[in-house]
Formats: sequence, C-alpha cells, structure tokens
Amino acid sequence: MKNHLRTLRTAQGWTQEELGRRLGVSRQAINALETEKHDPSLDLAYRIAAVFGLAVEAIFENPHG
Repeated sequence: MKNHLRTLRTAQGWTQEELGRRLGVSRQAINALETEKHDPSLDLAYRIAAVFGLAVEAIFENPHG
C-alpha cells in the first residue's frame, strides 16, 4: 500500500527507531512499512494517523482507487 510515512516521519525529525517507539513497534517494522514491503494492520494504521494528527487516508493511499 502506497504511503507517505517516510516523508511525515522525516518532517518531524524522527528516526525510524523513534517512530517505532511512539507506536510500540520495531524499527524494522517501520522500515517495512516505509518501503511498502508490508501493509499495516488497521489498528496500526489508526495509531500512525493519531501520532501524526492526520486521517488514515492522508497517510495511506487506497491502491484500488
């Protein structure tokens, strides 16, 4: 799933490790999301949106339009 996670994270000045700590996941999990190797669970997608103060749709793009 296409996402804007890396752009949002770097705009905050956070490392992958820092974002992972804020979300309760590993740095490797953040890397996998940023490189679009894995899609987040619905719960994680909502937690990511909350950390950035954005709607889920502003971070993740629906690949089916």
